[in-house]
Amino acid sequence: MWPIKKAQRNKLEVAEMGMLRWMLGVTRRDKVRNNFIRGTAKVTEVTKKVQERRMRWFGHIKRREEGYVGRRILDMEMEGRRRRDRPKKRLKDRIGEELKKRGLSGEEVGDRALW
Repeated sequence: MWPIKKAQRNKLEVAEMGMLRWMLGVTRRDKVRNNFIRGTAKVTEVTKKVQERRMRWFGHIKRREEGYVGRRILDMEMEGRRRRDRPKKRLKDRIGEELKKRGLSGEEVGDRALW
């Protein structure tokens, strides 16, 4: 799992809508809204599914024992300095944002269902 960039998220959404329009036989010229198409196909946004999977994976890792390699890597801190620029978004950062949105802490994730 990796943090998805905005450009990648937009490409995923465009591809998803293209496939849904093709499945339903709707063209862009028909000027049908995306929400209506999603409601007709009864699907959620692909980006929401990515978030769901990321949080499920995080809950799985948090429930594992302390010595598990995935858990050690998640909590690992790198030595040294980053180059001068805006820091890259890490998986840990994205998970923290998602937990803050839901009002949860990292310890609660292993105990509760997120969805």
